[in-house]
Amino acid sequence: MRLEKRPAVSRAALVFAPFGAVLFTLAITALLVLWAGQPVTQTYGLLLKGGFGSVFALSETLTRAIPLTLTGLSAAVAFRARLFNIGAEGQLYAGALAAIAVGGMHGGTGFALSPWLLFPLMMAAAALAGALLLLGPALMKAKLGVDEVVTTLLFNFIVLLGVGALLDGPMKDPSALGWPQSVALQGDLELGKLVAQTRVHTGLLWAMVLSAGVWALLKHTVLGFDIRAVGANPRAAAFAGVGTTRTVVAVALLSGALAGLAGAIEVAGRTSYVTLDMSPGYGYSGIVIAMLAGLHPLGVLAASVFVAGVLVGADSMSRAVSVPTYIADVIVATSLLSVLVAMLLAQYRVRWK
Repeated sequence: MRLEKRPAVSRAALVFAPFGAVLFTLAITALLVLWAGQPVTQTYGLLLKGGFGSVFALSETLTRAIPLTLTGLSAAVAFRARLFNIGAEGQLYAGALAAIAVGGMHGGTGFALSPWLLFPLMMAAAALAGALLLLGPALMKAKLGVDEVVTTLLFNFIVLLGVGALLDGPMKDPSALGWPQSVALQGDLELGKLVAQTRVHTGLLWAMVLSAGVWALLKHTVLGFDIRAVGANPRAAAFAGVGTTRTVVAVALLSGALAGLAGAIEVAGRTSYVTLDMSPGYGYSGIVIAMLAGLHPLGVLAASVFVAGVLVGADSMSRAVSVPTYIADVIVATSLLSVLVAMLLAQYRVRWK
């Protein structure tokens, strides 16, 4: 068996491949539902209802989709340039801590500045923290050939250990009764709610605007062309005059900044403070979302809502039928593998010798 590249790739095949992969995933996970002794139709109905079946369910799904969108954009931008950033989880926490350091420390006064000035400073600090955290591995890759998968992954553990030390030390909230959490943001720095009596906040608008902005950057700018050229063939791009090191650095700054903003928006929109369990793996899930979206920034939005809906719906579904919530992880992981295979078959045909 060998793979042979198709002479012409159908655009329709590339568009519908993810949908076919999702349907295949649902068919596979239906076997697990049957193994648990539960009706497939009812289980999937409860999953759908739990994620999208009411205003409350939809608001919870959209709330969880916000950080997933930003980490998905972070991974999509980096992967476009073959910079395999596995460190979005650490960059998210770095951004969250930077946001608290600017907007929550100093006795809660935030340097005694006006919220109109303090809020953009807080967001800029978060973006800068995430960007600088990825800059080191990017430079090591560009200059020394060090594998960025290893360095960015290991940085996650370093950052999380540092977060733990800070939350038990200088950034610990003295009124938290010993619980390791940071001081809270000022109320004036928190993001407003989009729907009353729900948790969905204006961070959703940030996610939508950033998705559109990243798409426009990749599609209509010189930097976007350079990113796509380096991702397609770094040696050919360098031969054509594209500054590969400069492009990798720019991608690292943008990718890290997006992940750092995810942390700041999560703090300002949902938690108000940093804890070690603030993120249930948003940085790693962003990789799955980027791949499900085919590294397309606008597709990241749809993939984030899909994954968030599955995760939220599984929590509701498991309370009604005897199917564990881990079915959501199986659906997400199988979807990723199915999409990768579907996209491969859309571009290559299998030849049997």
